Amino acid sequence: MNELQEKLKLLPDDPGVYIMLDKDGNVIYVGKARVLKNRVRQYFHSTLKTEKVAAMVSNIADFYYIITKSEIDALSLENNLIKKYKPKYNILLKDDKTYPYIKVSVSEQYPTFTVSRKLKKGSKYFGPYMGGVRVNDVLEIVNIAFGVRTCTTAIGAKPKKPCLNYHIHRCPAPCAHLISPEEYGERVKAAMRFLDGDDSGVENLLREKMAQYAEAEEFELALDCRNKLEMLSKIALKRITALNRDINADVVAYVSNNMYAAVNVLITRRGIMQGASTFALENAQSDGDALTSFLSQYYSRHQIPDELIVQDFCESALLEEFFRTTYNKSVTVLTPKQGVRRQLLDMAESNAAEYLEKSIDKIRHKEDMTVNACRRLQEILGLSRYPRRMECYDISNISGVDKVGSMVVFIDGEADRSSYRRFRIKTVEGANDFASLQEVLTRRLSKLGTEEEENFPKPDLVIIDGGKGQLSAIKEIFERMGIENIDLISLAKREEEIFTLNAKDSILLDKRDYCLQMLQRIRDEAHRFAITFFRNIHSKRSLTSLLAEIPGVGKIKRRALLEKFGTIDRMMRADVKELAAVEGIGENLANVIKKYFEEEL
Repeated sequence: MNELQEKLKLLPDDPGVYIMLDKDGNVIYVGKARVLKNRVRQYFHSTLKTEKVAAMVSNIADFYYIITKSEIDALSLENNLIKKYKPKYNILLKDDKTYPYIKVSVSEQYPTFTVSRKLKKGSKYFGPYMGGVRVNDVLEIVNIAFGVRTCTTAIGAKPKKPCLNYHIHRCPAPCAHLISPEEYGERVKAAMRFLDGDDSGVENLLREKMAQYAEAEEFELALDCRNKLEMLSKIALKRITALNRDINADVVAYVSNNMYAAVNVLITRRGIMQGASTFALENAQSDGDALTSFLSQYYSRHQIPDELIVQDFCESALLEEFFRTTYNKSVTVLTPKQGVRRQLLDMAESNAAEYLEKSIDKIRHKEDMTVNACRRLQEILGLSRYPRRMECYDISNISGVDKVGSMVVFIDGEADRSSYRRFRIKTVEGANDFASLQEVLTRRLSKLGTEEEENFPKPDLVIIDGGKGQLSAIKEIFERMGIENIDLISLAKREEEIFTLNAKDSILLDKRDYCLQMLQRIRDEAHRFAITFFRNIHSKRSLTSLLAEIPGVGKIKRRALLEKFGTIDRMMRADVKELAAVEGIGENLANVIKKYFEEEL
């Protein structure tokens, strides 16, 4: 602590980011500061600390800092370091999901309308779609009403044969050169006006088409139009009459009980309430810092609105500058005092408070199943360090064919799916799981001490799916490579025995023990990940052989079908229309493929 006090005296007056470390050198907290000296000293000198902050401070063994030009740069750096280190006392949006948008590839001569969850430059996006409105239904409304294309077929100088969508009046077949860029462009503009909130003419269009289909006795198409009219009504009911149709705003409210917190995000687009998301959080920050940190992470994955409605403790000016500097987006961040915006903010606060109240037991249970289970595991197994980063390995094959290995990663007892890795076994002949495990661990551990360690950080604990034999095989690798300061255990499935290197006998835990349940989760996840990889490889190999037996399906068409469907199961479930939509297939060959599957399989 004396060393820490000396370091505190040397803190500068500059803005920057500070990084807190525990006794094992793990990053446990990352924070930003306008004045580093003032902010960091508060943790050690202030007597008024929340329970979570006090817990974090008690675990600080060291810290370092990085000076930045401004607080905006500090916020950006803080966000990047949180993603990199995943500190246990920072807000982490681990379970955050992205919502679907309708993507219009406006940079193309004949723009296509598709569903996307990722936002990239060069296209225009409409959404997000949530809260009971299915994005595929909206896309179908656009497709039926305006006849714009929803496929990604390349349009070249040579015209292609029109697909089924052309014959059922869903696409004007620009790939067959049956419509000019100018005429198609008018359809695109009309479709985008609808997606922008102008639904005045769409209802009439759908009713006209429904009547035409009914008169032509195309009753399935007529029923489709009727269903889309019902979806239009659902969208209309979500409109907030007092909110200007030009306003695209997110309403964000943060509620905390000094130990846990919840954030509610209400999303409004063009005056329509799209839906809401609520997040349960654990953090060791002030309300203002926590909300700012949440928003900087959240909008790295979601569409940034024109307007952000927040509580008065939010760092509004900092966020406006952050969005402008980082995303070149002008956002108005405001705290309304009255009116419909204030009502929406009150609604978001109520949602967050209710969620927090109902989720406290769930959050505590999660902590028992994760961080507390890790602490107890260290104690029970006599591990040399807290097992913050755990990696588990498994092998999958059938009779030595298509051998694959999996590596799954848990951080503080929770799956970190972005760090999962797959390995194709390259050097082992036949079904030799011991040798396959040795190959996988050799390839993985060889990255330590190299530039690749940035993407493959050193684990605290390696878990092997298996018993004493598997453990001994990996022990050989550790000794041969001179691996130190990494604990190694194995978990045998039959009796759920835990084998370690520092005990002759296996360890048996009660089936209700959270430590055992955590080990089972990571072992089962490694098995699932390996099996999924194996099935994909095996299925693609089998599918290629199968397609070669179908008359008329050559190498190029096999490749197109493989890219579209990937597995036998998905191709067998596809109907003639979906098969015909694949480039080069067409309706006649689609019928041949469908008939083959029905008769032969």
